[in-house]
Amino acid sequence: MRHFLLAATALTLSAAAAADVPANPWHAKGRDLLENAINIPSVTTRPEEVKKLVAYLKAEFEKGGFKDVIVKDYEGTQGLIVRWKAEGRPSKKPMLLIGHMDVVDAKREDWSRDPFKMVEEGGYFYGRGTTDMKNGVVAIANALLWLKAEGLKPKRDIIVFFSGDEETDGVGARLASTEWRKLVDADFALNADAGGGAYDKQGNSLGFGIQTSEKMYQSYTFTARNPGGHSSRPRPDNAIYDLAGALKRLESHRFTPMLNETTRAYFQFRQKQEKGPLGDAMRRWLADEKDGAAADIIEADPLEVAMTRTRCVATRLEAGHADNALPQTAKALVNCRIFPGVDAKSVQAELQSAAGPNVTVEPYGTSTPSPPSPLRADIIKAFTASIHKRHPGVDIVPQMSTGATDGLFFRATGMPVYGVSGAWIVIPEDERAHGKDERLPVKSFYEDLDHWHDMVRALAQ
Repeated sequence: MRHFLLAATALTLSAAAAADVPANPWHAKGRDLLENAINIPSVTTRPEEVKKLVAYLKAEFEKGGFKDVIVKDYEGTQGLIVRWKAEGRPSKKPMLLIGHMDVVDAKREDWSRDPFKMVEEGGYFYGRGTTDMKNGVVAIANALLWLKAEGLKPKRDIIVFFSGDEETDGVGARLASTEWRKLVDADFALNADAGGGAYDKQGNSLGFGIQTSEKMYQSYTFTARNPGGHSSRPRPDNAIYDLAGALKRLESHRFTPMLNETTRAYFQFRQKQEKGPLGDAMRRWLADEKDGAAADIIEADPLEVAMTRTRCVATRLEAGHADNALPQTAKALVNCRIFPGVDAKSVQAELQSAAGPNVTVEPYGTSTPSPPSPLRADIIKAFTASIHKRHPGVDIVPQMSTGATDGLFFRATGMPVYGVSGAWIVIPEDERAHGKDERLPVKSFYEDLDHWHDMVRALAQ
């Protein structure tokens, strides 16, 4: 649920936000799973709580008849791997279902309710993780328990990997995609942490996205150094001023716009919706990828920020060492979300050129290149059929996430990954991931349970 678009289908607000009750035992089971998961404060910085959630999910899988359940210890936290083996000789390569169990911290004093106690109110489930992304973890787990109880005989192995540190360092996904690869190797991965749909408050569908690409995360330090001296005798040069000038140039700098298969499909859809100047700019850019002026018009739209190119922004500052001393060092952290296929070193070189000779630009941390996944017909078909079963006629749109998920580590090793959440929210009211009073429509949650059940069944046969 990262970026959604205007479409024509309507959903009444009463249907979008009205309270719902479990329609069947598996909806009730899913609700219980969600409540128990939300009530465990599995913040990454509280690894013992992450381990409690791992233990809970492990027990639920084992009670459901899954025997191949592995807990992986790493970096003080844990990940969970579950394998449902194909019936007889597999006729297809395995598929992998991924999500993360950790959540961003939340303070009780900031919320209207206890963030780590699920509350159902006014047609919503409230609690940290209701949208990012314990709802997705639960939807995957519930789907497998449901399908196994129904007697499904999969023609391929179905593997689940839940990480414990996606919201911080992503070590679990990095290990799973490399050192633990034999345990999770698959033809493709379905990611519950991306994709999904939205409606506006008038009940108009904003479409359902399938995420096939995401930007690369890389930060850089901007550092200005100076001999300093006494503040009573200012120098003609100053580390803070040098850094400020570099950051001002960064503010206005624009990287070269570019398209890939995913973003071209996305803007082909968007240009059909936009009839005014924004739509004209989209049509000009699609016709000529080198039309930077057209791309700049698109980039200036609040809904399209960062969709046309690499974007970098200053996020932290540190300077000086005393009130009465000229600064000897001034430093800023600049966070970049790099367009797939662009090398981090080339971004560094471009940033250095923009910063100027008095500021040094250096990488901060490591980056993981993540190429776009191809628009596979079987994945698109299964996702579309499942969504249209509950939302007839809504548009299905390929998406590039401007943020990052565990999926990038698997894409980096050559495994295609598809963000295929079936949940939806009302925009902008429900855009609360990582924020105050995070919530998910009850109806959306139950539809997502059905969505994962139907989509996994379709791709397992």
